[in-house]
Amino acid sequence: MAEDFTRFTVDLPRLRRSDGTPIRALVVDDEPQLSDLVRMGLQMAGWRVAVAHDGSSAVRMAREFVPDVLVLDVMMPGLDGVESLRRIRAFAPAVPAVFLTAKDAVEHRIRGLAAGGDDYVTKPFSMEELILRLHRLLVRSGAAAARQSELVVGNLVLNTDTREVSRGGTEIGLSATQFELLRYLMANAKTVVSKAQILDHVWNYDFGGQNNVVELYISYLRKKIDASRPPMIHTVRGVGYVIKPADG
Repeated sequence: MAEDFTRFTVDLPRLRRSDGTPIRALVVDDEPQLSDLVRMGLQMAGWRVAVAHDGSSAVRMAREFVPDVLVLDVMMPGLDGVESLRRIRAFAPAVPAVFLTAKDAVEHRIRGLAAGGDDYVTKPFSMEELILRLHRLLVRSGAAAARQSELVVGNLVLNTDTREVSRGGTEIGLSATQFELLRYLMANAKTVVSKAQILDHVWNYDFGGQNNVVELYISYLRKKIDASRPPMIHTVRGVGYVIKPADG
């Protein structure tokens, strides 16, 4: 069993995906209590977490969830962790994986590493150890990097720590949702993002097809970011939105 997930003493920079959104982890273990503890621990680290309790579900969820990292129990009834990894790597060959193994099962650790596992943690383990290993693995693999405190596009600056936004040195006040929308656009500067992508990454779920909520918040941002200035936020008809340095 993992130790109490609240006992964190390791202070690590928060990781983000390349688009500025939270790391996605898929946890696979047939012990619900343990997988729930791991899920809560990783969520406290700011990650999005999906949980599967068997290998077949893990493979299916990996296709849908598209995780940045896998946490797999080696020994599970039916499709075990090693075979689950083999099948997931068939369509996601670069996804890093950490195996959970029994303390005395040396052969399981060897089998997991031989099958392409990147690291292993023996049970019982601490969440500190697991998060530290996952953190190092993600940075080493290039799947994520420590979050930068500032995003800069042209003369627009967003500080993710202080949550301050300014353009040309003039401070701009934003609501929490407006801030998250601007952060997502700036993390993907010069790249067109769709309404569906914005809904998923800013609101974390679909508004039942009500894409007009994106249009509404884009209009809010334009009034604050682009008011009486050369525009930075642009609509690409039929595709989505893009933010880029203003002309002139």
